[in-house]
Parts: sequence; structure tokens; C-alpha cells
Amino acid sequence: MDYTSIAVALAVVLGSLTVHEMAHAWTADRLGDPTARLLGRVSLNPWVHIDPFGTVLLPLIAAFSGLPIIGWAKPVPVNTSRLREPRRDFMLVAAAGPASNLILATLASVGLHLSGVVHTAGVFDLLGQVLVINIFLAVFNMIPVPPLDGGNVLAGLLPRQAASIFVMLRPYGFIVLYALMFTGALSAIVVPPASFLIGLLLP
Repeated sequence: MDYTSIAVALAVVLGSLTVHEMAHAWTADRLGDPTARLLGRVSLNPWVHIDPFGTVLLPLIAAFSGLPIIGWAKPVPVNTSRLREPRRDFMLVAAAGPASNLILATLASVGLHLSGVVHTAGVFDLLGQVLVINIFLAVFNMIPVPPLDGGNVLAGLLPRQAASIFVMLRPYGFIVLYALMFTGALSAIVVPPASFLIGLLLP
């Protein structure tokens, strides 16, 4: 077991989830709700975003089990009544997190394509970790199960009546996620699209 690679992967997860949550907070602030900004969440300080299970324990279990590293951070509070267009804007706030991971993966891809010219093998490996982990984080968080970002995006796309019914599932979302994890169905959902995107971005 390569403990150095695991340590690097966990550091990448922490940094990527920090950017993810900051993107939520920054987008909410830009769309009219300063709640997260006033709580200090528009920040690249990882300690204000850490969730003990989703940011620490789950990535650790995945890393030592040889599974794709996925996770989440402490949710960013959003007061939808302060957003200019609540349904649309909350959907945009939700989408901002996975979008930030896709941007990080794309930047890592650019670096990998230039790696033969300007980078060492160590940097090449680091960029590979950034690319792969951010793709998995983006795909995982876009699963349409509340309270994941994909669930919030889907709620914004559904007709109002259907969205109201769908949002009622939010308290049970983590039960659904745990069931997907322990049955192995989560990998079946996440791995194929993530592998496709990784294949597009790798040199």
C-alpha cells in the first residue's frame, strides 16, 4: 500500500471539497443571499467546510479500500427567500459545486497535456490525482438524490408540484446514499460516467 499516494489523494480531496463549497457560497452571495458569506464560507480555508464523515472518514475508507474517492463537505446554508429568483438561483447555487470540480479537472488535464514539456513525474502524478478525484466528486455530487447537489438541481428543473413532493424525500436522502454504498450500487452509478469523462480528459 502506497501511503504517500493515499496522503496526496486525501489532500486533493480536502482541497477540492473546499473549492466546491466555496463555489456554492460565492454563487449564493452573487445571486443575492449573503448568509454563507457572513458565516465565513466564501473561503479557501478547509477547516470551515469540513464534515467529519463526508470529508474525512468516507475518503479514508475509500482510499484504504482501493475504491474511488468520493465525499462531501459541510453543506453551505442558503436562504432561498433572499435569492432574486429562488427556484432558478438555488439550482445554480447547487450546480456551482460540481461545476467547480469539473473546472479543476479540466485545468489538471491542461497541465497533464503540458507535462512532457514543463513538469516532473511527481507533478504529473499529482495532476492525475486532481483530475480523477474531481471527476469522481462532480459525478457523485450530481446523483439526483437530495441533499446532494444533483437532487437540488433536479428539484429546480421539475414542475413546482413534482418538486414539492421530491423535496419531501430530503430527510431520507442519506439513507438512500448509505444503501447505495453498502450494496455496491453506488459504484455502478458513478464509475461508468466518471470513467468516460476521465478518458476524455487524460492525455
